[in-house]
Amino acid sequence: MENNFDKVKNYLLDLEYSIVKEDAENGIFVISKETEGIKNMVLVCADPILVLEQPMFELKNATAAILEALLKKNREIVHGAFAIDDNNRVIFRDTLELENLDLNELEGSLNSLTMLLSEYGAQLVEFAK
Repeated sequence: MENNFDKVKNYLLDLEYSIVKEDAENGIFVISKETEGIKNMVLVCADPILVLEQPMFELKNATAAILEALLKKNREIVHGAFAIDDNNRVIFRDTLELENLDLNELEGSLNSLTMLLSEYGAQLVEFAK
């Protein structure tokens, strides 16, 4: 039977993502598909979940208006959400259950980020300034 790390790896390859780095011992992938706006996305197989995190930008000027806009946008995102990490970076983050993970579910999460970037990218660039 295929383990979760191998299952995720096979799905990523099926979806034609470049695996930039992988660490099977720690269950970590770093992937890119720059045509979709995804670069250095980190996926962690942390049984029982798969964590997806895409760094977006450093939050240099955390105004109430920017934070409110990001929170409001979270409501519209199909899968995943904006979050702020310990280094004050805005990230896109999603979590999926590994036990029943299938190709369509992983693809949906990745497509959600791609759609978000195509619709909201200009605003994110403004927030990053």
